[in-house]
Amino acid sequence: MKNFSHKDILVWLNSLYMKNKTIEYLIEYFKDITLLWTAPAKEIMNMEGLKYEIKNKLISYRNEDYLEKILDKIKKLDVEIITVLDEDYPKRLRNIDDSPVLIYTKGKFKDEDHLSLAIVGSRKATSYGKWVSEKISGELAKIGVTIVSGLARGIDTEAHKGALKEGGRTIAVLGSGINEIYPKNNEKLFYEIENSGAVISEFPIDTKPFSHNFPQRNRIISGLSLGVIIVEAGERSGSLITANFAADQGREVFAVPGNINSIFSRGTNRLIKDGAKIVMDIDDILEEISELKEKVIKVSKKGEIDFSKLEENEAKILKCIVEKPVYCNDIVYMTGLDISTVNSVLTALQLKGMIRELGGKIFTLS
Repeated sequence: MKNFSHKDILVWLNSLYMKNKTIEYLIEYFKDITLLWTAPAKEIMNMEGLKYEIKNKLISYRNEDYLEKILDKIKKLDVEIITVLDEDYPKRLRNIDDSPVLIYTKGKFKDEDHLSLAIVGSRKATSYGKWVSEKISGELAKIGVTIVSGLARGIDTEAHKGALKEGGRTIAVLGSGINEIYPKNNEKLFYEIENSGAVISEFPIDTKPFSHNFPQRNRIISGLSLGVIIVEAGERSGSLITANFAADQGREVFAVPGNINSIFSRGTNRLIKDGAKIVMDIDDILEEISELKEKVIKVSKKGEIDFSKLEENEAKILKCIVEKPVYCNDIVYMTGLDISTVNSVLTALQLKGMIRELGGKIFTLS
């Protein structure tokens, strides 16, 4: 019989969809979890505190060929396994309730990831929400904060992109197996995160992105982080589950205010009403977290633009949108220029890569 390592045995238990609490019980019982593989069936059946179904599964699936196939696939996928028995297991995650016994990882955790903040929100995000998510994540990444999110459409996607755009680190927590990229249109982003941070999952290889997986993975998003920032969320948004996990784990909860008439802001506005810290800029975040106070700085793109090198109308228009996205007609009103001139200059600024359209003729800095 082959000698399997503790990682191998934990992968085996994870493949059987054993709950973390059950695996922790087995670790405590055997002390050396590898002994489970060779333990007599009678001993397993006599163990107290385990249901018959679990005992039977442990005995029935104790098969070398079964485990070897799983381990071979993990090796071919170039996936790293980090377990709760390893020294490099994320320290903050170790202390949460129901911490994952093992994590499948593409990419690498680094020491600086200890300074992490999560940014999550609606999949059906507005242009405003996407802009806020990218802006906040980018500004935090500039000062060395790792951005944690869930690779979902909308707010999560923009949070990852904002960090990557500024050359920062970001971690994506999946609600599927590490080899099941979801959503599919984020495949390119998946590999970018792998190269500039880490993509992780607690779910066994080949696990599909079932809806019930996502609330479960949300505790990991908050667990890795010093605090959670909710950008946009409806009244029943999964992001509110992450906020609840964060509160239970003793993490800071932040929320970005939104239009009181918007269904995408009802959840965030409610969080603020219930005591979440309102976020107007990143200083609102940093001043609440002692580990980040030394990093408190003003991040403004104003200082990065040399207006003297621009044509007069370009400078006028750019000054209108340097702080926040602005609608085309509002630029006309603010500058006093006619609409055709504004449209022409906006096109020129886009071609120069200085601005971009969020959609609906709303423009922001690139």
